[in-house]
Amino acid sequence: MFAIGPLDPDHADAHVLLAELGRALAHITGSDGAASFDAADVRGERACFLVARGFDGNLAGCGALRPLDSATAELKRMYARPGSGAGTHLLAALEAQAVGFGYTQVWLETRRVNRRAVAFYERHGYRPIASYGKYMDRPEAVCLGKEVG
Repeated sequence: MFAIGPLDPDHADAHVLLAELGRALAHITGSDGAASFDAADVRGERACFLVARGFDGNLAGCGALRPLDSATAELKRMYARPGSGAGTHLLAALEAQAVGFGYTQVWLETRRVNRRAVAFYERHGYRPIASYGKYMDRPEAVCLGKEVG
């Protein structure tokens, strides 16, 4: 249904998807979230940026993993075009990649007000975890995690 593979986050196709994500987040949360993403973080060892395309070649979504520690990857810039159906497939590909990298858990942060995203992750087995890193003491943030390996 989808072809999912790596792409440099500075590629023009990645920029299209990241801009769409930024606009959607700004509408929901008031912030595009771009300050929380550093492309260098997903180019290193045990990290990746993946893009989903329909078999017609059209862009459908993106997502990234970066290391937090030896056991934990952080999910970043997850986005699926509305109505594409790519979200579930992209998340599964990112989780499989995390296992391949040797991680045993995946963590993420989203805003509480982004109820659609929170519900999506909960449907896929993510559960609330203690806030971590820069999300500590930020009541608008919700952190979620899942055991993957």
